[in-house]
Amino acid sequence: MRTTRLSLAFDAADIAAESRFWADLLDGDVVRADDDWHTVQFPSGSGVPDICVQRAPDHVAPTWPDPAVPQQAHLDLDVADVRAAEQEALAKGARLVEETVALDADEGFRVYASPAGHPFCLCWGQ
Repeated sequence: MRTTRLSLAFDAADIAAESRFWADLLDGDVVRADDDWHTVQFPSGSGVPDICVQRAPDHVAPTWPDPAVPQQAHLDLDVADVRAAEQEALAKGARLVEETVALDADEGFRVYASPAGHPFCLCWGQ
């Protein structure tokens, strides 16, 4: 699958604090900040993928490796052709978890799971 960007997304109740932490720690910049989503980008060639922080008001911090509260992260795969990307992902064993918007929308994302249940999103138009 050809992607245009790879992002790692974290859930957090306080997305401003979480995004600022990653930006400060890894010398990045918060380039998108709205009420529910922040994106931290890093210098070109740094090898660091975007780190995104998604608002989760009831977020419970992971206690990993204690399995009581598992690790909480997912991949965001930005794609140019979401229909082709979805077909490829499903053909390779992914399952659709949440149809958040129609595939013909100008922008959006959909949630999938790998065969082992790890979540990822196909994102487009953003």
